[in-house]
Amino acid sequence: MAEESESKQSTVESVMEKISGKIHGHDSSSSSDSDSDHEKPASPSPVKAKIYRLFGRERPVHHVLGGGKPADVFLWRNKKISAGVLGGATAIWVLFELIEYNLLTLVCHISILSLALMFLWSNAHTFIHKSPPRIPEVHLPEEPFLQVAATLTFELNQALKLLRDIASGRNLKKFLMVISAFWVLSIVGSWCNFLTLFYISFVLLHTVLVLYEKYEDKVDPFAEKAMIEIKKQYAVFDAKVLSKIPKGPLKTKKV
Repeated sequence: MAEESESKQSTVESVMEKISGKIHGHDSSSSSDSDSDHEKPASPSPVKAKIYRLFGRERPVHHVLGGGKPADVFLWRNKKISAGVLGGATAIWVLFELIEYNLLTLVCHISILSLALMFLWSNAHTFIHKSPPRIPEVHLPEEPFLQVAATLTFELNQALKLLRDIASGRNLKKFLMVISAFWVLSIVGSWCNFLTLFYISFVLLHTVLVLYEKYEDKVDPFAEKAMIEIKKQYAVFDAKVLSKIPKGPLKTKKV
């Protein structure tokens, strides 16, 4: 009997040891899993939020402007050339707007002065013992003028096509935008003449673009908020006004 009780006690002890071993093993594994979870850094999200850029552009400002010499001038890549162009435009504006010089009068006076100086120098070089002036032969190539004419013709045709589409009543949104633009231009035109308006636009191109390129990371968020607000207001205007305007049946376009 004593042997049977001892064998039962030993089996019970072995069973208890196995149960305690399993419990300790489960605790250690759970603690190691929790430690590993704490040690794992938060994995970054693979999808990055798309950065809003003004007018939906995806390229830098320099590339949007063409990436050539005009873009370098507008963005002040070469400060001497940009300052010279802006200074020349300012001098022309001062001559014609402040001093009230006429274009024909200015061209004639410059021609008279330059021709008189060259004529006197050509006839007096023997008396002053200097070589006569070398007047270069000026020949204007045809290709740049043809390219400019072709570009202007293309742009004018596109503008006429747009005006025709708007006048035909196909796009109410473009109609309102063009009417608003013409109305703003008429107000600005009543304040100043064409030369002053052109000079202001020229100065803005030389200042606003370079400032935007420098501070685009700060400007784009404000522009995004403004565009969201404009879209909300347009949606309200569309729901209350534009949607109530009766529209005629659209004709199917022939392929």
